[in-house]
Amino acid sequence: MKIATFNVNSVRARLPALLQWLQESQPDVACLQELKCTDDAFPAEAIRAAGYGALWHGQKAWNGVAILARGAEPIEVQRGLPGDAADGQSRYLEAAVGGVLVACLYLPNGNPAPGPKFDYKLAWIERLAARAAALRGREEPVVLAGDFNIIPTELDVYKPESWVDDALFRPEVREAFRTLVGSGWTDALRATHPGEAVYTFWDYLRQRWPRNAGLRIDHLLLNPAAARRLQKAGVDREVRGRPQPSDHAPVWVVLGPGRRAA
Repeated sequence: MKIATFNVNSVRARLPALLQWLQESQPDVACLQELKCTDDAFPAEAIRAAGYGALWHGQKAWNGVAILARGAEPIEVQRGLPGDAADGQSRYLEAAVGGVLVACLYLPNGNPAPGPKFDYKLAWIERLAARAAALRGREEPVVLAGDFNIIPTELDVYKPESWVDDALFRPEVREAFRTLVGSGWTDALRATHPGEAVYTFWDYLRQRWPRNAGLRIDHLLLNPAAARRLQKAGVDREVRGRPQPSDHAPVWVVLGPGRRAA
């Protein structure tokens, strides 16, 4: 099973690019972030015509997440990240697809830091860690997929010294990510590309794409049941270089079949 995550940076504005990528890459599951549209404006028919069932959780002009399933209908498990009933931002969605539980998330950016937005980010990470702890030990594969807005290590940023005060790279955020992964989750892209500078995001400014001045902020975390099936992971980097692209590239993981009972 191929599971992908893609911050599309407006699903309506990037719809042709999204449909082209779906046709080329054919992920079994695609998690989308930054839909930037209300629920009724989500292009469900165009996506269905491309062969994908979909669940989505939209928000006007901001945020928004969706889970697409090739030739299937994703079964909704959880809408919104538990732990704060007052949080109305559309950043989290869980669905079951083909025996795998997939959580699509769009973690807050947090800038400027320090400040209220950074406090919200840290609180959101705490809530995510609590949800991850509840999901980690499940017998079926679980994948946490999305734009985490976290640069885990210096290897994951083109110029670490320029990011020390940014909310994506502050010590509190990096430590929280290390703690989450260390609690029993596998960072699929890093596990399959150890020691390699692999980027998933290139800002539109300052020629950062042509200069390969990128960041790795889009992640696929696997619980132990999923990690045992890990075959490969990668980035569809060429998508970022197309006309009018998102500033992110799709990231994917391939899970092999589970072991049959004797």
